[in-house]
Amino acid sequence: MIRAYRTNGWRWVAVAAMAVASAAQDPVFDGGPARPRNRIDQTVFGRLAELGIPLARDCSDAVFVRRVYLDVLGTLPTAKEAARFLDDPAPDKRARLIDELLARDEYADYWAMKWCDLLRVKAEFPVNLWPNGVQAYHRWIRESLKNNLPYDQFVRALLTTSGSNFRDPAVNFYRAAQGGEPMAVARQVALTLMGMRPDRMPAAQLAGLAAFFTKIGAKGTGEWKETIVFFDPAKTCTNPAVASQPVFPDGRPARISPGQDPRVVFADWLLAPDNPWFARAIVNRAWSWLFGRGIVHEPDDIRDDNPPSNPALLALLETEFRAAQYDLRQLFRRILNSQTYQFSPLPGGSHPQAAAQFAYYPMRRLEAEVLMDAICMVSGTQEEYQSPIPEPFTFVPKTIRSVQLADGSISSPFLEMFGRPPRDTGLESERSNRITADQRLHLLNSSHIRRKIEQGPPLVALYTLKDPEDAVSKAYLLILSRRPTDEERRRIRQHVAATGRGREAMIDVVWALLNSTEFLYRH
Repeated sequence: MIRAYRTNGWRWVAVAAMAVASAAQDPVFDGGPARPRNRIDQTVFGRLAELGIPLARDCSDAVFVRRVYLDVLGTLPTAKEAARFLDDPAPDKRARLIDELLARDEYADYWAMKWCDLLRVKAEFPVNLWPNGVQAYHRWIRESLKNNLPYDQFVRALLTTSGSNFRDPAVNFYRAAQGGEPMAVARQVALTLMGMRPDRMPAAQLAGLAAFFTKIGAKGTGEWKETIVFFDPAKTCTNPAVASQPVFPDGRPARISPGQDPRVVFADWLLAPDNPWFARAIVNRAWSWLFGRGIVHEPDDIRDDNPPSNPALLALLETEFRAAQYDLRQLFRRILNSQTYQFSPLPGGSHPQAAAQFAYYPMRRLEAEVLMDAICMVSGTQEEYQSPIPEPFTFVPKTIRSVQLADGSISSPFLEMFGRPPRDTGLESERSNRITADQRLHLLNSSHIRRKIEQGPPLVALYTLKDPEDAVSKAYLLILSRRPTDEERRRIRQHVAATGRGREAMIDVVWALLNSTEFLYRH
């Protein structure tokens, strides 16, 4: 049982609890029995039966609505949105909600953040895209997601676009790779687009890949920090680590005609329907984004000696992704509608392979940006972000949410403390979602969080409600996206009676809920 206590001189109170180790049914987190909903479930359930791993139950509606908002939009549902979903008796309400969320603008905001982490969208050292390049690149990434640009077209643009890094944003893919040096580009292509860690690739394979990028030219213009990236057939490479002729990662030498851009030849190979690297890498990465671990784990460490935990599941996702014409939104839709995604966070047993086989939904802490936005949303407050380096456009409007920050150079003490990645490497592991002592102390005792709790307009409105039961219900819907249980109401009534001060007691309740595992984690 995990509880939150006030330790900075305020009264100690425990009102929110979450049991995460018990297999017993919990009405807060568990729904009905788990039943397969689509082919994903048939494949997962078959593997679980083969290994003798018990299933978790279906998650409750309250768990689902919070989970899907966080996973699709990177934000909490409002109290009204949560209540409307909980009160909706329609049997297809989960599927309808998934469709609604995938169509919202916040979907593009949140997933643009994910892609900006991978593509190293950062104005300052060591990437040095500069502010104008960052804004153009981020805008293009976000618009591609908003318009559901097919993933193969997205990748082709990254690999083959030429032009200004301000006006043809996709060329920043090469600018982010140490100015387009062939070996740096090959490392970025392998890691980001093929899910392969360059330091674990054979040297000859990486050298052959780098040879595709030896004809990338770059020149400046009269505009500050603008760079033109182009195909330069006369350019030669003097790096001995780069192969003299391009070789595809499968070992076949490439045939490139005189005057032909090798980048286009490589893109044609990578995006071919039978290519074993392309679809596998992105469906595995998408799965890891929704479950906290890939079918191949880590999601950017695909290699022969790191096999998938469920090969049939990975193959199914690849096949369906190709059949859907590389539609990322459709890929998410299929995963989100599966029972596997909608499992309860409470395991059905203690089998050691249950997590790797996705027998329950894994709990994991909210990303730094999502957590900050959640706290600001609950409290109706805003944050300030800035870069410590005095370049233009380093200050952003206070109305910008953390997940909307385009530039990895622009941050805040909270985001730094809570593990936001610096966007230096493009590795998934660059982001840290581990809870640390400093984080706990900040949430428990800092004036930063205390001011939000005591002065946030939506919370102040709660504290002035004359009906304590109404205030508690609204606090739970606002913060946890559910209504309190009878036991939680009983504890809160006891606390209110003990303190004798309604406003202070409600501040205690809000503080405890914000510090609870249920608020801080996806579940």
